Amino acid sequence: MNRSPIGIFDSGIGGLTVTKEIVRQLPYESIIYLGDTARVPYGTRSKEVVASFAKDLANFLLKRNVKALVVACNTISSVALEEIEKMSPVPVIGVVKPLAKKAVNQTRNKKIGVIGTNGTINSGAYEKEIKNIDPEIEIISVGCPLFVPLAEEGLYSHKATKLIAEDYLHNIILAGVDTLILGCTHYPLLKDAIAQILGSGVALIDSAEPTTEELKKILAENDLFAEKNVPTREFFVTDAPERVYQVAGRFFGSEIKDKIKKISLT
Repeated sequence: MNRSPIGIFDSGIGGLTVTKEIVRQLPYESIIYLGDTARVPYGTRSKEVVASFAKDLANFLLKRNVKALVVACNTISSVALEEIEKMSPVPVIGVVKPLAKKAVNQTRNKKIGVIGTNGTINSGAYEKEIKNIDPEIEIISVGCPLFVPLAEEGLYSHKATKLIAEDYLHNIILAGVDTLILGCTHYPLLKDAIAQILGSGVALIDSAEPTTEELKKILAENDLFAEKNVPTREFFVTDAPERVYQVAGRFFGSEIKDKIKKISLT
């Protein structure tokens, strides 16, 4: 048994969608969340810059004696996971592999769509993982860079969101996919808009549940589960305008607002 916290980090606050599921499934685990809101988005940056930023975030959490690191960011998981694994003395869980596995199990017509930041899509990470499981699956990938700022601004049902989503999802619809990977932790906030465009015949899957299941597996294998206790939950961001508090509340719940602390990584 181990009462040390689980460290969770993301380029912004989208990773709170994963954090919420971890709290739901592992209510006795303490957590420390870190969102790099000062430097979001990561999806438009080079691999080298993303890796450098990710190391900053991981180091912050490792100094707080976390027992595992959850990389709750598709961009980091796609382009810098190996670098985080090399530097970390504790288990590292990314979001790409668990989500790819779930998508393969979900699809019936072997046609999977992937949407994400340009960084995630250009990395080819989801294609690689899916093809490793089933080479016969057809994959249609589309970069949706404007979805992150739309989610961060809370424009979930705005007419601009619908127009942009229709444009982004055009080729996904034409391809006839039956499963769509929401390859960014911000995208669940736009799920209703996406579902309206794609229709009920397309299953939308995101990172939260499969990543939590993978975390549970790793904790079990390493005998790291916490015994029943009152957990601690800390939330840090690198910049904290009022908008961060508002959107974090939509991701996680209004009770988080007074718990978010602003920190500097320098």
